[in-house]
Amino acid sequence: MGMDAEDIIDRRRLRRKLSFWRVLGLIAIVAAVAGGIVIAIGPDKIGERSRPHIARLSINGFIAQDQAELDLIQSIADSDAVRGVIVSIDSGGGATVGGESLYDAIRKLAAKKPTVASIKTVGASAAYMTAIATDHVVAYRSSITGSIGVLFQSPEISEAMAKLGIKLTEIKSSPLKAAPSPFAPASPEATAVIEGLIRDSYDWFVDIVAERRKLDRPTAVRLADGRIYSGRQALAAGLVDEIGGEDQAVAWLAKAKSVNASLPIVDWKKEEPSRAFSFAHAAVTWLAVQAGLPPEFVRASGISDLIPARLNLDGLMSVWQAPVPLNDAGGLQR
Repeated sequence: MGMDAEDIIDRRRLRRKLSFWRVLGLIAIVAAVAGGIVIAIGPDKIGERSRPHIARLSINGFIAQDQAELDLIQSIADSDAVRGVIVSIDSGGGATVGGESLYDAIRKLAAKKPTVASIKTVGASAAYMTAIATDHVVAYRSSITGSIGVLFQSPEISEAMAKLGIKLTEIKSSPLKAAPSPFAPASPEATAVIEGLIRDSYDWFVDIVAERRKLDRPTAVRLADGRIYSGRQALAAGLVDEIGGEDQAVAWLAKAKSVNASLPIVDWKKEEPSRAFSFAHAAVTWLAVQAGLPPEFVRASGISDLIPARLNLDGLMSVWQAPVPLNDAGGLQR
């Protein structure tokens, strides 16, 4: 039985529609495969990180031990496209272990890539420790640096517990176990233990300052009394090498390490990790619950987020606390 003209036209329309959707499906499949390849290879192999460049590693805010950051530094060291590294610093310091791990990672990085530190508004305490791990330190005249030292801080909420009528039952194997505790004043014995830890970490900090800045130890000790220095004062004391910013950092890479100064500067960034557990958060949350607030309200209200960043980590810290008012940019007021 033959087909009339209208049936033939309808069949041709159907074929064109099928062809359109087949082509569209093929394009979708190709796009998905290409996207999968990009994800599998990652940004280190595609785009600006794959071409010769100067890497910028930014160290900002409170310094804590961060495996993602350490992995990022290792990736920079392993990249064939990286010709030099600028460690851009704007931090008042942080946990001593965080500073130590950054120092060790950047020393390994500097063994493979020309590396220079550029201190912006602040590069103090553990952030200064990070800076001296590089081969050259640049700071602005008014940058805040130094604050070489170590401290320990632990929240103590026993008076607040007493006012709320909260009592704590504590059974432990020995008096110095988990001491000092946020639930009771520190004993003289616990204080002496912490002072010993601080002294040991401080001695190591002074040793690396003397080594990296080529200072005799008495001079390093004299400079490491916890005070802060402006960039100009730090230059005069031998704590930094040059006044300036990233332009001077790039010029040093070109002059001292034969890095092409016209290469683009590419930011290397890590994925931000979720907030880690800290005893300070747990203590505040526990206290809020004991006061009658439901756990759901505590989590939703962000009460524990009101804790300063310096209290979010337990352990020794190498951090500068600003003793004078700051402007919106975080620098000294004039």
